[in-house]
Amino acid sequence: MAEIIDGKAFAAGLRERVGRQVATLGEKHGITPGLAVVLVGENPASEVYVRNKGKQTREAGMESFEYKRDESISEQELLDLVDELNRDERVNGILVQLPLPDHINDEKVLAAIDPDKDVDGFHTVNVGRLWTGLPGLVPCTPLGCSLLLKDKLGDLSGKHAVIVGRSNIVGKPMAALLLRENCTVEIAHSRTHDLQGEVKRADIVVAAVGRREMIQGDWLKEGATVIDVGINRIPTDEGKTRLVGDVHFESAEKVAGAITPVPGGVGPMTIACLLNNTVEATCLQRGVEVPAG
Repeated sequence: MAEIIDGKAFAAGLRERVGRQVATLGEKHGITPGLAVVLVGENPASEVYVRNKGKQTREAGMESFEYKRDESISEQELLDLVDELNRDERVNGILVQLPLPDHINDEKVLAAIDPDKDVDGFHTVNVGRLWTGLPGLVPCTPLGCSLLLKDKLGDLSGKHAVIVGRSNIVGKPMAALLLRENCTVEIAHSRTHDLQGEVKRADIVVAAVGRREMIQGDWLKEGATVIDVGINRIPTDEGKTRLVGDVHFESAEKVAGAITPVPGGVGPMTIACLLNNTVEATCLQRGVEVPAG
């Protein structure tokens, strides 16, 4: 049976480290990192997520700035708010919660964020930095996956990694991070010919295709490490719902060497990595070294 990779516990340790770094920045430099989160509209899932971000930001000793705007806000008004936050020295990280209403161009808004404050790592400048090996802010979910892999496997050099999914948010930045670790990297997706055969060759499988329980246990190489990024809600016999990943956990657990559960695997890492990015952004802007923590 596979070893379960406990993302919840790892994320708690990362948040504690961030808290120590924040304390050190305050003691040595008189700096308190600040994270601004912008939420547009009434999406219940986004509201819960933003509330958790604010709570964990404050628990880490940072300033939390939350800006809730009505769904009717114009694109220009939102761009003006982003410009205001870019110029606010108290704000070291800016996150605009997606999705935005249909009348607002997501890409235009994300492009307006100062790349050095782009703690989501979505700005094209940070994408370029990642792919060319320059220091920059990395998208939180793939960063969390990378940290879990290195914690579990140590040196990733030479590992054959297959990423199932090609999104700008997970698949592509995950590939860049694994290349940095000297993995042999393959990006597969729902239209890959013989997807099962490609996955079967992998030492590392990162599932981020957005299809519930698509990857079965018999797709996996014996002893592979499986990182399941998928979050899919399915009905239960009791009339409720439960979360499952893009990997069929019960069958995969019998073959894999290590696997992340859903929930409790990659999910908790995202906010922890957001806090980590906020510290890095703060140090970049203030010209100080990131404390060891």
